Amino acid sequence: MDIQDRIREQVTSNRIVLYMKGTPQFPQCGFSAIAVQALHACGVRDFVAVNVLEDPEIREGVKRYANWPTIPQLYVNGEFIGGADIMREMFQTGELQKLLEGARAGTP
Repeated sequence: MDIQDRIREQVTSNRIVLYMKGTPQFPQCGFSAIAVQALHACGVRDFVAVNVLEDPEIREGVKRYANWPTIPQLYVNGEFIGGADIMREMFQTGELQKLLEGARAGTP
């Protein structure tokens, strides 16, 4: 299975996936910390976090998968949502909360 297939499998078989630097308990960059804080502020504790620092193939592959050059990257129900700045903006408008409520209630 090539890296794009691995990423596709991860994002389509899990409701909420966050590609980040570090772990939710120990983010390794400020943007990853912001992303985790946004998810927690929306009441999301159960999500798949992929530490891109542990796998260089995933780190580069996820950038190509979404055609998005930075990490973190959030996927909900298989759909690319964006990075930390987009998550922050969506949180401020209430869009992120609605999106994540639907993801927790829906099916992957």
